[in-house]
Amino acid sequence: MTQELWNLRKSILDGRYDDALVILDELELMSRKGYIRNIRSFLIRLMIHLIKNQVEQRLNNSWAASIEGSILEIQDLNLQDNKTSHYVKQGDWEDLLDAVFYAAIKPASSEIFDGLYTPKRLEAIVDKSQIMEVA
Repeated sequence: MTQELWNLRKSILDGRYDDALVILDELELMSRKGYIRNIRSFLIRLMIHLIKNQVEQRLNNSWAASIEGSILEIQDLNLQDNKTSHYVKQGDWEDLLDAVFYAAIKPASSEIFDGLYTPKRLEAIVDKSQIMEVA
């Protein structure tokens, strides 16, 4: 990002405002992708605990704290600085959650009942629609 900022400064000082606007658009896209990547990371952690809870039929204090912490971080990260817009829009959650579900299966499989289920077997026994609804 340092190079982009240097290029932006140079474009402005040289009076190349169209180039500066292109660089600003790139920086905005980079920032948005960073926020979504962080949101995705917390969603994976959330999803792992929801899957473990469903399969093991229990919820310990550590999992509950992780779920709550993930939700708070997702809410905080998703709200843009203007406090009215969101990085992940209402209609985009389903696709993101679907992708995250599959990303969470493998790590969840290694934690559930000490790795009793393979990722493929775990995916077959988990009620994905219920997990998605809760998430």
